[in-house]
Amino acid sequence: MTTVALLTSGGIAPCLSSAVGGLIEQYTAVAPEVRIIGYLDGYAGLLAGRSVEVDDEVRAHASRLHRFGGSPLGNSRVKLTNAEDAARRGLVREGEDPLRVAADQLAADGVDVLHTIGGDDTSTTAADLARYLQEAGRSMTVVGLPKTIDNDIVPVRQSLGAWTAAEEGARFARNIIGEHSSNPRMLLVHEVMGRHNGWLTAETARRYRSWLAEQDFVPGIGNDPRRWDVHGVYLPELPVDIEGEGRRLRAVMDETGCVNVFLAEGAGVEDVVARMEATGEEVPRDPFGHVQLDAIDPGEYVAAELAAAVGAEKSKVFKSGYFARSAPANREDLELIRRCTDLAVETALAGGSGLVGQDEERGDELRAIELDRVAGGGSFDAGQDWFTALLQEIGQA
Repeated sequence: MTTVALLTSGGIAPCLSSAVGGLIEQYTAVAPEVRIIGYLDGYAGLLAGRSVEVDDEVRAHASRLHRFGGSPLGNSRVKLTNAEDAARRGLVREGEDPLRVAADQLAADGVDVLHTIGGDDTSTTAADLARYLQEAGRSMTVVGLPKTIDNDIVPVRQSLGAWTAAEEGARFARNIIGEHSSNPRMLLVHEVMGRHNGWLTAETARRYRSWLAEQDFVPGIGNDPRRWDVHGVYLPELPVDIEGEGRRLRAVMDETGCVNVFLAEGAGVEDVVARMEATGEEVPRDPFGHVQLDAIDPGEYVAAELAAAVGAEKSKVFKSGYFARSAPANREDLELIRRCTDLAVETALAGGSGLVGQDEERGDELRAIELDRVAGGGSFDAGQDWFTALLQEIGQA
């Protein structure tokens, strides 16, 4: 009997629950004889051998998972090639190779197919595991699904959950921008997730402004659309010119009494890290070597710099990341998830491996992308017509 294992890993996104449900539904429809297990808490659960059996009751109600955010299996951030970190966290014993521990667990569980649902780190870790298994003479199919709200997996055109995160971020903004009326000369910074890639910030701003364009206002009493608009959008791909933007936005502040900006969390990272290193402070990093953004808080740094430049009387940073990433998938994502899970099952049953997504380097074809071509840190093309038009509309370009 073929045994299929599922795991979700990395940060959560509005696709994990639905992707798990979609895989279970499709296997049940086309290959009901396949045994399915789910490893709990990502690679941490794989290393510990913690799994659940997908029984008949789960199969019968798997469609309910499309209604939920988060992951029914749980997540973790574990890099199987970082033995020191895995040992420190008690995931393996000192001196053990996490790749070998994972491979041995998969063999003990009789796993023939491993489906990973995660971002670039999850996919590259899956590639490391597949390579290790191949070199050890063990045969196993690895088929991943691309998850990240940053939409920065190379060469995937559209990662699962990203559209939903942008829609939820725009919904979040509709409420917090009302805070412009809480104080004279108010600076609002909407910090959006996005370490190296500004796609989510840009798309969130676009969706928010589309909503704004449909609203009717009463300007004579202060209900002015200019006070609800986005006045600046800052991405990692475009250096933040605090001095120049300060002059431009001070004029906005003088005219409207408030300034609202959308900031990708990675936009101010280099300045914060440089400042910390210059003073001898240790820069906190995760097991993959990424700067821990919640620990250094680049949004607060940029907000403080901008507040001084625009003459704000009060400033406030609002972070939509956890709100946006924990939502259930929207209609756009549900359709993409369905197409990807269907192809993932088809690929796995045919004995193929790869990361199922729209391959930008193959004309956006939906296919199983070779794992050794998968990488993180993809950048957003800030020169796209729609984004340049947005910057021009708000006076930033």
